[in-house]
Amino acid sequence: MKLIVTIPALNEAETIGAVIREIPREIAGIAQVEVLVLDDGSRDDTIGEARRAGADYVVSHPINRGLAATFKLALNEAVTRGADIIVNTDADNHYDQARIPELIAPLLAHEADIAIGSRLIDELPMKPANKYGNKAANYIMQRLLGVPDVDVSTGFRAYTREAAMKLNVLSDHTYTHETLINALDQRMTLANVPIAARHVERPSRLIRGIASHVLRAGGVILRSFLLYKPMQVYGALGAALLLLGAVPFARYGWFLAQGEGDGHVQSLVVGSALWFVGGQMFITGLLAVAIGWNRRMMQETLFRMKEDRADAAQTQRGLKNAPARRLTAIESEAELEERRIEDAA
Repeated sequence: MKLIVTIPALNEAETIGAVIREIPREIAGIAQVEVLVLDDGSRDDTIGEARRAGADYVVSHPINRGLAATFKLALNEAVTRGADIIVNTDADNHYDQARIPELIAPLLAHEADIAIGSRLIDELPMKPANKYGNKAANYIMQRLLGVPDVDVSTGFRAYTREAAMKLNVLSDHTYTHETLINALDQRMTLANVPIAARHVERPSRLIRGIASHVLRAGGVILRSFLLYKPMQVYGALGAALLLLGAVPFARYGWFLAQGEGDGHVQSLVVGSALWFVGGQMFITGLLAVAIGWNRRMMQETLFRMKEDRADAAQTQRGLKNAPARRLTAIESEAELEERRIEDAA
């Protein structure tokens, strides 16, 4: 088993060295541990510090592309480098890298596809706005979207190779919320691994302002909700409009029973309009569900394409024993040579 720890970084020269050095290079059940740093257009010496600290790979964006795009690249790069398990962490030393063996344990035991290193938010000395904002995001996603009881905003997570290839990141702001919803939509299993995080004094590179972050993260959650659970949204809106439309009909019926139906036709007009729009909401929801079926087929096709591309990249790098075609201890030299010829072809 090969583990690659991915570290998206933006101007983290002060801390990235400590993060890399804290990563355990020997873990039970893992034959090889490598570190992949994704530099998102840093203007300080992040790249130099990462290399001096022992990073195995450094991939750099010439300009800043944002956390979501960098995370997406991190998964792709780790998969093409032969990772069986991918751990994503932050470069600001927020997480305890020594706890990586605990984080990946559910994956090694084949109990989960993704392990979430949930921070103990109540124990962190966060600003009240940050702390209660995190709690609000947890509550919304757990109650409305059916996400398990995990820290939905943490970036300290472990992914199996297959899970990494199946995930699709569409957001241009943050990936943490969208990938959880996407994973549940694809019937992946999540494991919660509570791990205390460290307090970081410096301002967040992602959250420039609480209000703007809430709006952008809320937009990501809403779009994900519409994409992955459309019938819950449009069905709820349709039901609400149908119930609301029943009120003017009931009003007209009451006046009609009193013999005063004349002059209250507007109630019928309003009720009919509300029922019409409510019906349209249900139809829209059904169409969205049908589109969702097509999206799932496209996701499966995309997964196969990513798998083929990763295998091709591994062959070019000389990784003949890719996870999808792992050699066993009992294969003969002749069989091994035969596979090498097949790979070369």
